Amino acid sequence: MAELEKIKVLYIDDEVNNLIGFKASFRLDYKIFTANNTPEALLHLSKHPDIRVIFCDQRMPDKTGVQFFKEIKSIYPHPIRILLTGYTDIEAVIEAINLSNIFRYVTKPWIDADIISSIEEASRFYMANSMIFIKNEELQKAYDELDKFAYSVTHDVRGPLLSILGAIDVAQYVDNIPDLRDMLKMMEESVKNLDSYIQNIHDYHNVKRGELHIEEIDFNEIVKEQEEIFKLTSRLKNIKLAINVVQHEPFRCDKISLKMILNNLLSNAFKFQTKDNKDKCVDLNIQVATGTAIIYVKDNGIGIHSNDIGEIFNMFYRATTEQNGAGFGLYNVKDALIKLNGEITVQSELGEGSVFKVSIPNK
Repeated sequence: MAELEKIKVLYIDDEVNNLIGFKASFRLDYKIFTANNTPEALLHLSKHPDIRVIFCDQRMPDKTGVQFFKEIKSIYPHPIRILLTGYTDIEAVIEAINLSNIFRYVTKPWIDADIISSIEEASRFYMANSMIFIKNEELQKAYDELDKFAYSVTHDVRGPLLSILGAIDVAQYVDNIPDLRDMLKMMEESVKNLDSYIQNIHDYHNVKRGELHIEEIDFNEIVKEQEEIFKLTSRLKNIKLAINVVQHEPFRCDKISLKMILNNLLSNAFKFQTKDNKDKCVDLNIQVATGTAIIYVKDNGIGIHSNDIGEIFNMFYRATTEQNGAGFGLYNVKDALIKLNGEITVQSELGEGSVFKVSIPNK
């Protein structure tokens, strides 16, 4: 068995000869740690959190093996606990098993076959428990997201619809053309919010369920598409869009994910501008070198409060109420980057703007 693949086993016994004998018998097949007291055992556990199996003698001088296992159960729940004991302690052993403080016991003096059997069985149980733990975390995350999603649908879909219905109801009794135009403007904003929400849901589905399609990427081509998308917004809102792309080497990635990442970051940069600023600007800078694409999206908008920076990538989180949004965009960006093994960081100050930096490795 290769050194890196060896199962890590901790053996605790106050008799030095037992420690030496255990390590000598099993060191070739397993990575053995030994301790002749419980404080030393805790030190091993803190340094090696991937220890899978713990053997502990029941008759320890400072406390019993059952007491030790009961104490560490909440601190180190993952290692499988096995008690070494004589027949005189059988009642304590049965109680410990019933309370799930130990997995099983081995009688002393032990024989090699019993120890090996115990380690292998405990390791399989450890792996099964680890997989269950991971799946439970994934299920809990999915449940939390579903709960937030249900609230979001009620708020972000029904809200704009009610606004449209309200405007239609009022418009039936309005003859003044300017007032009607105001009503139409309100309905237009509500429809835009709905459209944005639907697009974010679509992006979310693509990220969560879609498979990556790796292909050659021409960043100039992708950026040109984004420039066309934001051309009208740039002109109407008087926001200067500056673009710089430097790509002198091939780059492979998932094109749909890249477009989604750029679109969301640029959309936020345009959306969260300071209204009375006469020099509004958004800068997009892309550099491809040494197998990595570095993307900077910079704006001089309203910025992000320091308390919010750690939360902005969470689903449905809104750092400001100045602009409408579903709280999906940056969550989708983060999720897509996880799939691409990429990273994102942000620097921002209130009233000064934000800089998002994305790094994506070549596929």
